[in-house]
Amino acid sequence: MKLKAIFLDIDDTLYSTSEFAEMARHNSIKALVKLGVKMSEEKLERELNEVIEEFSSNHDGHYDKLLLRIPPVRWQGLNPAVLVAGAVVAYHDTKFRHLKPYEDVVEALKILSHNDIILGVITAGLTVKQAEKLVRLNILQYIQQNAIFISDQIGVNKPNEKLYLRALNDLNLAPQETMYIGDNPLADIDPPNNIGMITVHNRRSGKHSEITGKTKANYEIHNFFDLLDILNDDFGIKTHRQ
Repeated sequence: MKLKAIFLDIDDTLYSTSEFAEMARHNSIKALVKLGVKMSEEKLERELNEVIEEFSSNHDGHYDKLLLRIPPVRWQGLNPAVLVAGAVVAYHDTKFRHLKPYEDVVEALKILSHNDIILGVITAGLTVKQAEKLVRLNILQYIQQNAIFISDQIGVNKPNEKLYLRALNDLNLAPQETMYIGDNPLADIDPPNNIGMITVHNRRSGKHSEITGKTKANYEIHNFFDLLDILNDDFGIKTHRQ
């Protein structure tokens, strides 16, 4: 059966989320120290990482929680609103400068966009944050906007199979006509496998690279050039690189 659609995860699939997050958090901590917080960057960063682990990366008040966790004497006489704003600005400034896709991702999407195939996204996270990533990664010219499915926007989160089924139903696609590419076996491989999609485990980087799921992906890649070879050899999709 002809492959009609390829859906992509975002984080640690299109760009190195783990590396970027580490850099952005480190820069936010440096900003706090520069603003006058009397605590080492190492200790502050450990506390921030605990906050993120305990309240999730999607929590909106990481730096408010951080200030609650450290002794007030460490920032006595400083305005907490200014401290939080300084940390947030440093984090977002890092976004402006460093949030970029893997180079091979851009080249692969450009090649695939010239084929008769739907390119879409199925991602978990907050609507605005995930949409912002797609804009900042500058890849929307290759993605069909009616094929973007964000868990917060849909009301169904990974690993619920209904998120993947929603994408298929909305685009009138059969599972066996579609491929999903992601880095987390438990959230990105097992669910689409269970409904019959073709799955690709991206083992390039990130915190999920060594996790084992309950099922095995149909394919495994370490970059998007590997993906192009698979699409050319097994699906007859023209992916010749210049």
